Amino acid sequence: MGFTASIADSSLFIKKSGASVAYVLIYVDDIIVTGSDSTMVDNLISDLGSEFAVKDMGNLSYFLGIEVLHQGQSLVLSQRKYVSDLLRCTKLDGIKPVSTPLAANVKIQKLGSEKFTDPTLYRSVVGALQYLHITRPDISVAVNKACQYMHEPYIEHWELVKIILRYLKHSIDYGLFFTPGGDYTLNAYSDADWAGSLDDRRSTSGYCIYFGGNLVSWNARKQKTVSKSSTEAEYRGVAIATSEIIWIQSLLVELGVATPTPSHWCDNIGATYLTANPIFHARTKHIEIDYHFVRERVARKQLHVKFVSSRDQLADIFTKGLPSPRFQFIRHKLHIRQLQYNLRDGVKHTAESLPQDSQLSQSITKSNNTSQ
Repeated sequence: MGFTASIADSSLFIKKSGASVAYVLIYVDDIIVTGSDSTMVDNLISDLGSEFAVKDMGNLSYFLGIEVLHQGQSLVLSQRKYVSDLLRCTKLDGIKPVSTPLAANVKIQKLGSEKFTDPTLYRSVVGALQYLHITRPDISVAVNKACQYMHEPYIEHWELVKIILRYLKHSIDYGLFFTPGGDYTLNAYSDADWAGSLDDRRSTSGYCIYFGGNLVSWNARKQKTVSKSSTEAEYRGVAIATSEIIWIQSLLVELGVATPTPSHWCDNIGATYLTANPIFHARTKHIEIDYHFVRERVARKQLHVKFVSSRDQLADIFTKGLPSPRFQFIRHKLHIRQLQYNLRDGVKHTAESLPQDSQLSQSITKSNNTSQ
């Protein structure tokens, strides 16, 4: 039918015809179709219908457990029903809510006081939280920590999971906002919590990437090796985020979108200097060679690495637990905001007040309730 498969994303197919373009995103038998020409899209759906049993569901409203809400020209991604189902399946829908998913300065270790009696329940719930992370970057670091103990969970680890669920009950009506009208710039923020793990002293790094002012990619993950300094940990974080920037750029090229040189914001001066100043090479010979591709991209002017103060570092939320005011401030900057539901007519609208400075695994419902 004239489509070409995307190199960056194997689920994406692109068709260009003159000034018109159409995109098809496929996951098994669920398909999203969009394009710049409504006639071209209608003809595509008609052609698919002549070959397959296709049902046109109209404007995108629900996809793989993700609710898509249209707010004027903006889109909101929400998993409210998914959260509700998760709380109900775990018999925790009556749990007391909390304002953050991870307490500030909390330290979780591999070994606890007593093993959790139902590891299957633990793995099922954490797996569900991983899928929820698709639209809720605010729980990234907490879910990352919970995932590290799936093989042998202790009571303390289950308490961590319950805190995440308590936070989700508190923020069940929150969604991720996308607003048009921005520019085509890419801005990344990366951070690292140096030697934050008490088990192996590895660092946790995190990043968030904005395209045209909208959050499009984020990650919180423990680094694979131990860093000997905070500069090294931060530099590895910059490298991880740079890899993601390169992938996003390749996808945008296939979509026909040209972007200026991305900016990468880091709150560690040493790591910022390392990306551009080869004088520091003697201090970092123990860093793997592949991380130095960041320096090459800076030299080619394909990436600008800039310093940002810790106060303005948005990636903080992906590396550690934060006090409630700081957490709420960054959450708002990530465009995660509350939805207000009008029960009378079903119309949904948003409340964007600034804060102060599906289907789940069946094993959840089959687990022993006494272990909760």
